[in-house]
Amino acid sequence: MKVEGDVEILHPRPNAIAAAMYTLRDLGVEAIILHGPTGCNFKTARMLEDDGVRVFTTAMTEQDYIFGGRTKLLEVLKKVTERFSFKLVGIVGTCASMIIGEDMQGVKEEFLASCNANTKIVVVEVHCGFSDNTIGAIKALEAAFKEGLLDERELERQKKVLRKATEIEKERGMASLEYIPPSRGDDKRDVAEELFERLRAADGAKVACVLNAKKELGYIFADVLLAVNEAAAASGAEVVNIANLDPKQGLPRVRRHAENILRELERRGVKIDHFTGGLDDYSFAGEAAARILRRYAADVPVLVCIGNPHAVPLDSDSSSEALQRRGLSIAVTNGPREVIPLRKLGYDRVIVELDAHSKVVGVSKLVEAEFGAAVRDVARAGGS
Repeated sequence: MKVEGDVEILHPRPNAIAAAMYTLRDLGVEAIILHGPTGCNFKTARMLEDDGVRVFTTAMTEQDYIFGGRTKLLEVLKKVTERFSFKLVGIVGTCASMIIGEDMQGVKEEFLASCNANTKIVVVEVHCGFSDNTIGAIKALEAAFKEGLLDERELERQKKVLRKATEIEKERGMASLEYIPPSRGDDKRDVAEELFERLRAADGAKVACVLNAKKELGYIFADVLLAVNEAAAASGAEVVNIANLDPKQGLPRVRRHAENILRELERRGVKIDHFTGGLDDYSFAGEAAARILRRYAADVPVLVCIGNPHAVPLDSDSSSEALQRRGLSIAVTNGPREVIPLRKLGYDRVIVELDAHSKVVGVSKLVEAEFGAAVRDVARAGGS
């Protein structure tokens, strides 16, 4: 249903099935069975397998759309548990299985009643017909709660975060306009040179670097923060580092990401001055970062905002006015369709790390960003 005030979006957006699958991964699921056609969410499945999660499909066909795929799902579930020793498996619905009303919960109960498999199964009834992809994540969390994988307090916190993220996307992100053409943003080398010149001219003023990343994308976006700090050290500028890297907040996998990133930053001499939340909390963390930035409004001529810059409202009245008071504002994102909304918010330069997501799958340490590499190269050369 279209909610009053929503924009009818014409460009492709992430879907609820993929969101459910990624959420199950963060909850520690070892395998996912997609109950649907063989090609459904193929790219998501491939990336999750690179991240250590086995993905299987019931490969539903036209015949199953008519007569049902209950037997097929039961057979795949039996084969998967017999062949592997998974302790935690997710069953995820698709448009095909949900439209015909497949009773996946009933299949799960029949399977558990007929065998002695030591396997916990989480069933997520989801499809791509939801207007917001975050609904898929919420459904996965609710199903996991029923199986005792997280407590009610964390469930409600996660739901609040996801709903806030959806609100921000509709206000200032890629769901804020009817159609947004993709863009590669500004030239990374040109922006790196401009940044280094501003750092050299800072004359003792502080440079603000905000990391507001999402989950494993923190591994590549934190490299930009590291590169800015390295360039600042080479030019004599001082950096205020603000980051959503709280290692005590979020789902277990997300907390480990924060721990890994903080450990590596500390080893390389970078200290986080202000923590704004966890890596699964870019929505509320962005608001916290904005409050901190306002303290430095008078003496921060350069701002670099990395990850999800659109979630950082830099002024209670006008983000654009706040940005214009600074000498240079740079937004770094991985979304080609975030470029126009970020320019609309008033950022002077927008950088797109196009392949960021594929580069961080399965990693546990920082991955060099293209913009990070450009900043280092310029700093080593001493400027343009």
